[in-house]
Amino acid sequence: MTARAPDHDLETLATSARAHLVREIDASGAWAADPVWREAFTAVPRHLFVPSYYLPDPAGGYERRWGGDPDPRRREEWLRGAYDDTPLATRVRDGELLSSSSQPSLMAMMLTELRVEDGNAVLEIGAGTGYNAALLAHRLGDDLVTTVDLDPEITESARQHLRAAGHHPVVVTGDGARGVPARAPYDRIIATCALRTIPGAWPAQCRPGARILAPCATGLIALRVRDARRAEGRFLPTPAYFVPLRGSARPEPPSVGGLPRRARNNDLFRFLLDLTAGGLDPYDAYTLWEREGRPARERYGITVSGEESWAWLDTPQGPYVWPLP
Repeated sequence: MTARAPDHDLETLATSARAHLVREIDASGAWAADPVWREAFTAVPRHLFVPSYYLPDPAGGYERRWGGDPDPRRREEWLRGAYDDTPLATRVRDGELLSSSSQPSLMAMMLTELRVEDGNAVLEIGAGTGYNAALLAHRLGDDLVTTVDLDPEITESARQHLRAAGHHPVVVTGDGARGVPARAPYDRIIATCALRTIPGAWPAQCRPGARILAPCATGLIALRVRDARRAEGRFLPTPAYFVPLRGSARPEPPSVGGLPRRARNNDLFRFLLDLTAGGLDPYDAYTLWEREGRPARERYGITVSGEESWAWLDTPQGPYVWPLP
């Protein structure tokens, strides 16, 4: 039986690996607009939030890495992998990815784009491992951070990870699409799961002027809340791919077989198809995309009004407007 490496050796390695990750994020410019986040990523140990994770294997399945592996070499691989600037699959069932820890540099960029200020109350949709909530709690304090997830197994493991890291934000088991009204009002809402639309409950639980940041289609939408019924904003230029919000229907991908390959393989065209799924025929989408100069993500936006929401190109008044489900 292989002897376990001393815990202090792993802690030394974790400190070194975390410092390397922070330098990588620094170099990416992800938090250039708000470098205070650098201190949070330096202080919060990611490996405590991913005691095990899965890597794709050549056969199409997943290989598990975990911190309790009796082989010291494999424990080191687990620890080093925990600080790679890459997303980590943390929960897999029947070959389907259910939950993950997002790429740290993308998390840093999103937290920077959330534009938090001291004293802000933040609601996170999608608890995941609890790592993002820990970063928020380190910056703002436990009492100002709420995270919600539909899966009780996920929320319980997030609580355990947060306790191990010394953080105690409020972790709620519930439908994130409904928000957490008992903890409202919020100054910021951040979602870490992909959406097809923006729930009307979110602006209703925000203060006027609040900011909502959420993955939608394959982009990140940043909304400013005007009042309890209305929010509006544009997409950021960054592509983003997240696990869908649990409980939401997944649309069937549209058939694009007859379209030119330059469109089928283009990320911006696929974004338009995802954003307008069910509201725009793929061939009409291709015609629009070419006519409008293959628009980048930041030319698109979303408006939320009560329980209705719609996507648009360039302006909410049209002529290019599509209802969201």
